[in-house]
Amino acid sequence: MEWQTLERQLGDCFFDIAAECPYGLPYKAIYRQALFGPIPDHTMDGFLAAGFRRNGNTMYTMVCRECQSCVPIRLDPEEFTPNRGQRRTLARNQDLTVTTGPLQITPDRLALCDAFLNTRYPGRHSTALDYYSGFFVNAVTNTMEVAYRLDGRLVGVAIVDVTLASLNAVYFYFDPAMSASSLGTFNILHLLELCQREDKDFLYLGYWIDAVPAMRYKARFKPHFLLRGQIWRRVDRGEPSAERP
Repeated sequence: MEWQTLERQLGDCFFDIAAECPYGLPYKAIYRQALFGPIPDHTMDGFLAAGFRRNGNTMYTMVCRECQSCVPIRLDPEEFTPNRGQRRTLARNQDLTVTTGPLQITPDRLALCDAFLNTRYPGRHSTALDYYSGFFVNAVTNTMEVAYRLDGRLVGVAIVDVTLASLNAVYFYFDPAMSASSLGTFNILHLLELCQREDKDFLYLGYWIDAVPAMRYKARFKPHFLLRGQIWRRVDRGEPSAERP
């Protein structure tokens, strides 16, 4: 389902909200968003294909007037093969135990998420409970978590939406003390493997933002597809993601 079809069907539901840029860029962020009840899988896939993201029960896209840095990125699990560095990340994290199940809110998850937020966004006042209650938990689509443990200790959690055709990586937080282990990369590699096992067409990674160092790593997964001008443009190995059409 293309955005033009969604816009015709749901355009009156959306409104624009101005806010501080969540990624720290010096521009006013404009969210085009709407609050929803349960969304059928085919409609959710249409939203994802049109570059929308989920925040709680809200679907949104960025329409910032001064900045176009937020570029939706997705992967085709059947086409992807890991590069040398990604293979090293897989080998480095073979001692992790990975479990998949329903979203849980537990003391160890909240403590880990708070530690991550305090390191990634120092000075902000959002807490793990805020993120879970206002961002992760929803009633619009199916959501699961992927939990990563080292010797029984929780070290990473991925929040992932599940449709018939896709996995949507909503958020990933991890133990800041394990930054050298490249858990963000390992998480994406695991989700790609899960997509292959479950016969999913796409893995959506949210936004690739070249101007934000913490968001650049997503472009290292190639081939990938970037949504520009409502067209998903393929980027192969050897091609720079920053190149504009």
